[in-house]
Amino acid sequence: MARSNAGESVLSRAMRILRLFTSGSPTLTVSEIARRAGLPVATAHRLVNELVELGALDRVEGRQVRMGYQLWELASRSSRALDLREVAMPFMEDLQTVVRQHTQIGVLEGTDVLYLERLSARGAVQNITTIAGRLPIHATSAGLVLLAHSPLELQEEVLSRPLHRYTPRTVTDPAQLRSLLAQVRREGFVVAAQMISQAGTGVAVPVRGEEGEVVAALPVVIPAADPHPRAPVPALQAAGRGISRAMGAPSVDEDVLRSHGPRLPGDGRQRLSH
Repeated sequence: MARSNAGESVLSRAMRILRLFTSGSPTLTVSEIARRAGLPVATAHRLVNELVELGALDRVEGRQVRMGYQLWELASRSSRALDLREVAMPFMEDLQTVVRQHTQIGVLEGTDVLYLERLSARGAVQNITTIAGRLPIHATSAGLVLLAHSPLELQEEVLSRPLHRYTPRTVTDPAQLRSLLAQVRREGFVVAAQMISQAGTGVAVPVRGEEGEVVAALPVVIPAADPHPRAPVPALQAAGRGISRAMGAPSVDEDVLRSHGPRLPGDGRQRLSH
């Protein structure tokens, strides 16, 4: 595979271009792509033309390009995300009739939560989550569930670096975060009030796979002013268990499920107020 003078392959540069397209930037010009990707304009122009010819990008008015349908088509043919979404949807729909706010499902992608689906009600609280969008692992209810059950190496990586504070309630202190992760493993759910948005509270539970490992998080987002933030927990846990069973997870005692996963130093009984 051809490589640039810096040793980067063409495929790596093409992926760098594709990753620029987000819900906030659905269309871009070649000059914007070159600047954001750190590529010479001529290189960006050539790669964009090739991606358009392959159907990965489509041209729109005003010299802009956007993601092409072929990427969605290829991903939909064989995708773990699609399988999980299809399994989860009936349970999410039932859960949504109970909470009547937002019901979502997300998976771990690097140190972010990648959201695969979101169901919302008219008039629901403001929610910054988008389908196929990402949010940080330390500041969301889904992320805290996924981080609590992730490998120790990833936990230490996150805990050892500076963490961005999105609101006054975002947990950025490593000791507090360790305590919160221990509480998530112990209780089997998390209530994250105003941690990434002051408008909402996230409540999430794990979804497990065939080996009992956590493969996703199932959160709901309710208004921060709700006086009973734990009220959705029983319905969430029932939906989480249903999805887990449909994913082939072994049927085991709840206490075993809570203890399944890595433990960090400080996994005691200390409580952390949300």
